[in-house]
Amino acid sequence: MSSSLAQRQPPPTLVACLCAAWCRLCDSYRETFAQLREQHPGARFIWVDIEDDAELVGDLDVETFPTLVVGVGEQLRFCGPVTPQLATAQRLLETVLAPGAAAAAAGPDAQALLSRLQHSC
Repeated sequence: MSSSLAQRQPPPTLVACLCAAWCRLCDSYRETFAQLREQHPGARFIWVDIEDDAELVGDLDVETFPTLVVGVGEQLRFCGPVTPQLATAQRLLETVLAPGAAAAAAGPDAQALLSRLQHSC
């Protein structure tokens, strides 16, 4: 692949849902997350169990479920809890994935998680 072609490709978009196996709200959110995946076929959607994948999650403190992490390339666009309604998540993704959307003001633990997710999942 030529370097000019590589430069034209948009950076990969990642949407990760951070949940826990014991969380009943997360169980019900799986269908919503699947619908989001269908609506954004160019993005990579991953489900991360914060306990089973504790090494991957690292030091990020997840207190509320579901929590979404959204990044475009290495730019973190969102990291935080969302209400479990499809319309809410749709509006969130529309906003943070819009061309020219700003990076999220998040701590280093969230940025480090995005980097790990982009490179290992």
